[in-house]
Amino acid sequence: MFSKHGRWETLEALKNSPKGNISFDPHWLDRGEDILAGCRETLSLSPQSGTILERLGSFSPQKSFLVSKDCCLDLSETPSSLSSLTVDVNAKNSRCSVASFEKSLQNPLQTCDVEVKHESPGPDSGQDSSPVSSLAISLLSPKAMEMAGRILRFQEEQREKAKISLRQRQEVQERLVEEVSNVESEHLKRFEELTELKQRQEFQSMRDMMDRETKESMGRQEKLKEEQRHRIKILNLRLRELEMQRLREAEHEKQKQAEGREKLRNLNTIQEEILQLNQLLEPSTQTITDLPPSSLSSYSSRGNQLCSHVSEVVRKTAQGEFPSAEDMMAADQALHDMRDLIHLMQQEVSKAQERKKKKQEQEKEQWKQQQLQAQQEVQKKAQQLTIEKAQKKGLQNSADSVTISWFKELQDSAVRCTQAIEPLSSSKDSQTKKLKLELQKAATIPVSQISSNSGRKLKEIFNKINSLLLGQSVVSGGRTISSSQHPLALNFISYKLAEKFVKQGEEEVASHHEAAFPIAVVASGIWELHPHVGDLILAHLHKKCPYAVPHYPPMKDGTPVEEYQRILGYRVDDNGVEGQDSFLKRMSGMIRLYAAIIQLRWPFGSKHGGRSTPHGLEHGWRWLAQMLNMEPLADITATLLFDFLEVCGHAMMIQYKSQFWKVLLLLKEEYFPRIEAVTSSGERGSIIRLKQFLETSLQRRQISPPKGQLTSTFWMSSE
Repeated sequence: MFSKHGRWETLEALKNSPKGNISFDPHWLDRGEDILAGCRETLSLSPQSGTILERLGSFSPQKSFLVSKDCCLDLSETPSSLSSLTVDVNAKNSRCSVASFEKSLQNPLQTCDVEVKHESPGPDSGQDSSPVSSLAISLLSPKAMEMAGRILRFQEEQREKAKISLRQRQEVQERLVEEVSNVESEHLKRFEELTELKQRQEFQSMRDMMDRETKESMGRQEKLKEEQRHRIKILNLRLRELEMQRLREAEHEKQKQAEGREKLRNLNTIQEEILQLNQLLEPSTQTITDLPPSSLSSYSSRGNQLCSHVSEVVRKTAQGEFPSAEDMMAADQALHDMRDLIHLMQQEVSKAQERKKKKQEQEKEQWKQQQLQAQQEVQKKAQQLTIEKAQKKGLQNSADSVTISWFKELQDSAVRCTQAIEPLSSSKDSQTKKLKLELQKAATIPVSQISSNSGRKLKEIFNKINSLLLGQSVVSGGRTISSSQHPLALNFISYKLAEKFVKQGEEEVASHHEAAFPIAVVASGIWELHPHVGDLILAHLHKKCPYAVPHYPPMKDGTPVEEYQRILGYRVDDNGVEGQDSFLKRMSGMIRLYAAIIQLRWPFGSKHGGRSTPHGLEHGWRWLAQMLNMEPLADITATLLFDFLEVCGHAMMIQYKSQFWKVLLLLKEEYFPRIEAVTSSGERGSIIRLKQFLETSLQRRQISPPKGQLTSTFWMSSE
């Protein structure tokens, strides 16, 4: 056993050993490491191992031998030299390891080579010196082996004690950490409770404040609502009062307007009656031809004075004013005076008629007979002249000078109109371009909408076109258009309108022959009210279809073939000249439209009292006679004669009676063979239709009304 002093020295030695210098780490167990895992150095005996061996209690020194290459040393004789020995455990480096000691404990016969390193004492001990010699020690003593075992057991015990101490310290540390954690957790809970309490208090105070503000705002809103309701009531009362006042004013104005219109109608009626009565005072009236010139002059002067007086009153109403009561009284007085004047004149006329009644009847009968004889002579002369011209060996190759002059005059008028509207047509200004497009649409779209579906719709179209030409505002495409928007607008509208009418004949009538009549009746009505539009229609028609003149333009020297074909009415474009079938179809459509125009008249609101159209049947008779006086052309002459007679033949038969049948007979017997002579075998369709028409008409002595002609029931229809 060790002595108490030796034990503490041993512990001190162990403390200073590499193991004793291991640093403590409280997280070894957390990482799952061994408590001695920090020891990385090789275990070796310290320099004090010799002292420990000397002080073993029951140890008796025995001699050991130091075996070297040169000599052997007695270990008991030099005990102090053991302090300078260093035992290396690694056999490779001539040191003995702890593992060698453990093996030696198990087998004492095993030996370990020990390298003994001697450090010489003295004054040179502080300096580095090389080892004196390398010695090999053989530990054969059981005591040494026991000492090594005890050291190992002591190390194991210390290790266990260290583990137990470490575990205790860990437990204490864990308890401290847990206590501190519990305390801090309690502190945190108290802090959170305090914070939550403050938040609740702040929230409660904010909610209370918001409740107060809400109540205050609701109170203010209630006050405002009450004020608003009160104001609304006042406003409603005012609005009702204003509405009642407006209704009263509107009713008053409506009544005033109704009374004014009634007065205006009465005034117009009075003026119409006065004008009609004034016509009875004209010297040309047959009933007053026997009156003395002085009486007629006095009656006429007085009647004109009364008409002028009424016209002055009517002129005021043209400015948008209704006639006053004084005006109506003056007009009534003028009508009364006019009636008295007529009554006086009729009394004087009746006296004159009684004296000369028989003489007047005889003269009238004689005059009728003379007029009838004169008319018969004129018709005979015209018929004879037509027959004589047709029986000539050669016919004309062009129209007469009067017709050519008329044709050129119309073309010059169209050219002047084109030149006049040139600033509007070719303007670069965006606003002017927009206006031009709107004017063109306002003029052409109604013409495109003409159809035979409804008489009411046709009236609306006519009124719209007429209003546009009169300078009134019309609605087109959702916009209000008027010819007063530009100085050249009226001429531009007239030109485009005439062009559109002819184009409808060229396209619409050419495809649907029945469409000629609704288009023609509107064109005739516009022609009658606006003659300059009619002249433009004729100019456009003659330019596109010279056969409507009729006129066969001669080919002048130097004129290109394509240009001459355009003059004849053919369409010429980049693809060449149009086919003969297309050409004949277009010419047929335009001639049918022309034949319908010369026999129709707009049945409503005409300004003329007669029954003639603005371009009547006399022009159709002239066209037919001129065609028969000209040499026929292949295909075109037969086609146009058939189309013209099919549309206009019935009306000419009623108008000219026997004279028309004589011309038709002349056409069949004298002119038709000339058409056959110039027609080739592949173009006989047109002459066959013409021949069948002539034979059927002459045989039946009747020409049926054309298909599509407008009847009285058409104008009564609303849909």
